Amino acid sequence: MAEERRRNHKANRWGSGIGRGQQGTSGRGASARGASRRPAGTQRGERPVGQPAVDVHVADGVRLQKVLAQAGVGSRRTCEDLIAAGRVRVDDVVVTELGLRVDPSRQAVHVDGLRVVLDETKVYLALNKPLGVVSTMSDPQGRPCIGDLLEQHAHRLYHVGRLDVDTEGLILVTNDGELANRLQHPSWEVPKTYLAQVPGPIPRDLGRRLREGVELEDGPVKVDSFRLVDSQPGRALVELVLHEGRNHIVRRLLAEVGHPVEQLVRTRIGPVLLGDMLPGRSRALARPELGRLMADVGL
Repeated sequence: MAEERRRNHKANRWGSGIGRGQQGTSGRGASARGASRRPAGTQRGERPVGQPAVDVHVADGVRLQKVLAQAGVGSRRTCEDLIAAGRVRVDDVVVTELGLRVDPSRQAVHVDGLRVVLDETKVYLALNKPLGVVSTMSDPQGRPCIGDLLEQHAHRLYHVGRLDVDTEGLILVTNDGELANRLQHPSWEVPKTYLAQVPGPIPRDLGRRLREGVELEDGPVKVDSFRLVDSQPGRALVELVLHEGRNHIVRRLLAEVGHPVEQLVRTRIGPVLLGDMLPGRSRALARPELGRLMADVGL
């Protein structure tokens, strides 16, 4: 009994670290994507009753617990506990067999509903783009660009979306084309959070107007949320959350309602926060936030 309690405790510690049931501002965390607990009526490596069984075992593959340990999920013993507890899925199939072998290059593995990246060549970065830097990896005009800030990385990287040259803040950079494409596709509606300094004062009904929608020249737009962060004589700091990706959308929106942007910073993309990262600096995404970001786009 003591050994069983010890093993369960270690498995649960990892599960709490990856954010079991945690969500980003999108409200679509791992729990919303479907829990990874073993469904009633399933056998090892099978889908729920009524769905065809799928054999995910690869005879010449690598043992699943070894793959998870190499990906940084935990020690091999901890990974064995996670598998035995039914908290691991391979290609959307719950597995509890410790002898299972997988192909890390082509199979998708999730723990507690969150994707575990097995490809060591993949790079996922959060960058704080400074003012005056263009959102390109190279610039024929010789202007400072994102690529200048990431010269130390050997892999060919791509920025996910853009920020205006006069806007600073969070931008994601990766060499994972599938993730980049999904993050930019409007159907996934990944929310982005901005802080804007605008002329004040802010009328009481501005938040309601922005949430109901404002007509722009290329169609209506509305925010997911709006709040007044700070107010001083003649100026105000406001926070907007929206999932629109049209060019200059925040600046055009606030100008349309009579509060043109003076300064603009993007502080969040889905579950990824800018935090206190200095302008021009970058960091690798932590495994839990990367897992939640992938869950937000169905990966």
